[in-house]
Amino acid sequence: AAMPMICAVGGMIVPPLLFVATVTVFSELHAGQEIMRLTSGALPSLDMVRDGWAIPTATDIAFSLAVLALFAKTLPHALRAFLMTLATVDDLLGIALIAVFFSSLNAWYWFAGVVACGLVWTTLVRLKRVPWPLVVIVGVMAWIMMYEAGVHPTLAGVMVGLLTPAHLVHGEQTLRAERYREKIQPVSALLALPIFALFATGVHFETLTWELFFSPILIAITIALVVGKPVGIMVTAWISKRVLGLKVPDGLRVVDLMPTACACGIGFTVSLLIASLAYSDADLSAEARFGVLVASIIAAGVSGFLLSMQSKHMEEELDEVED
Repeated sequence: AAMPMICAVGGMIVPPLLFVATVTVFSELHAGQEIMRLTSGALPSLDMVRDGWAIPTATDIAFSLAVLALFAKTLPHALRAFLMTLATVDDLLGIALIAVFFSSLNAWYWFAGVVACGLVWTTLVRLKRVPWPLVVIVGVMAWIMMYEAGVHPTLAGVMVGLLTPAHLVHGEQTLRAERYREKIQPVSALLALPIFALFATGVHFETLTWELFFSPILIAITIALVVGKPVGIMVTAWISKRVLGLKVPDGLRVVDLMPTACACGIGFTVSLLIASLAYSDADLSAEARFGVLVASIIAAGVSGFLLSMQSKHMEEELDEVED
């Protein structure tokens, strides 16, 4: 698992650099200023625009895996495992960025409450008979106290996830964390994720204009996600193999990771969340969220095409071996 974890870090370093470089070039060339006035109502400073550097850092696990399942049905399981590990680490790092750069710490007693919730959760999920109503209440209280503490409440989910046992308890057949994941996943995928996407997108399509597609922020986010993500992942994978001696999963070549790396450019949910936090100006925030939407659609299309081509090529190779 070392390779995808390191690649996740590389995939988070390059996109912000490309974002900052792109908006800086626009500013130096005085390009897109009239468009910024039209879309934002005023010309924001370069420092204000640069505040969105963290937007293209995250990968959406659900949507990237959905693209993989749709276009790459015959690809090796190793590629799916690679993407899932990379996207999971990517999301955790994205949430860590939110905690560090987009949170304002409040009174200490809320942190004491968060710690107390963590201790109670740890005890409850290790009981032989887990009292689920009480567990749910503790989880909700952890979310509220995390919010009141000034830390983004998404970290409450990270906390309780890390405190849930990932080993056999009381002689059970399956891991508790795995059992809980299977129970929660339908609610998360079919209810929580669509509701979050609906409210987090915040794009008013009736107000969209063609000028918005030439906005420096939209172009910067698109370049960062569609180009920066796969470049960061691929360069890191190459360095990891050549310099660190790490192995690509199941004997695959580094180049075989390219379609999967492109799927990591689907930033959607966490990127939308960061976009709403990075810009205090409502117009800039809406512009950035629309940029995430456009970039994610392009990344999904590119990765879907490459994955289908890769899947077809591997099918042909398999047929030749069987013949």
